Amino acid sequence: MGLGILASHLCSFFCAACLSVPSVSFPALLHSYVSGITPSNYSTSTVGRILHRLKECGVLQEPVSNHISARKRQWQRPYAVRKPKEYVAKEPGDIVEVDTLDVRPLPGVILKHFTARDIISRWDVPEVRTRASSRTASGFIDTLLERMPFPIKAIQVDGRSEFQDAFERECQRRGIKLFVLPPRSPKLNGHVDSAQRTHTEEFYEVTDTSFDLPELNRVLLKWEVVHDTVRPSQALGYLTPLEYLEQYRQNKIKEKVSPTT
Repeated sequence: MGLGILASHLCSFFCAACLSVPSVSFPALLHSYVSGITPSNYSTSTVGRILHRLKECGVLQEPVSNHISARKRQWQRPYAVRKPKEYVAKEPGDIVEVDTLDVRPLPGVILKHFTARDIISRWDVPEVRTRASSRTASGFIDTLLERMPFPIKAIQVDGRSEFQDAFERECQRRGIKLFVLPPRSPKLNGHVDSAQRTHTEEFYEVTDTSFDLPELNRVLLKWEVVHDTVRPSQALGYLTPLEYLEQYRQNKIKEKVSPTT
């Protein structure tokens, strides 16, 4: 069989295959097809060159992809970025992880518990909202800045919708870096995950409250004070977050006043 006839056969095969499975990889399939229609030993590379020539001539046209797979396109965040490898938290406020937790006091009732944890000092700021949206999350930034006893340089979140839109714009407006985790990598926010377990086991499971939102937040604020100023943290060598911060600041003062060698 001549190459011209083979090209005609391949054109028909290619068009039919594209209609049925547009994203298929053709080399092995084509080689099997060619072996069935001709005794000649055409190699896979020969078949590939013929297809390339047919595409150049416009005889073969691949269908336009609809991009229906969510993994083929990822929405470009306007401000949030992946945390650069060279960015390492060394001081309180360098990275504050933020996450939400569902609180279900009654059947059919769901409240949204926001937690922010500084990964250096383990200082926590919790607050409950009626829902988790980008607007309520952006409002939580006000709470965070008011109750964290140091400047916040960067916030790290997962890719959920409440940490987009208004939340992202608020971080940008305030000049706070916003790091977003890669998909399916919750372990990278392990500090705030640990905080959520602590608040669940040591507050919600043992506290008698009406779950009226204003009242709940008043009681939760008292627990925040206990957590940050009374409760020792194993990760801090059994210092409280407040004791750790005081020790950290004293060491920074000593470094400034000590003579350089």
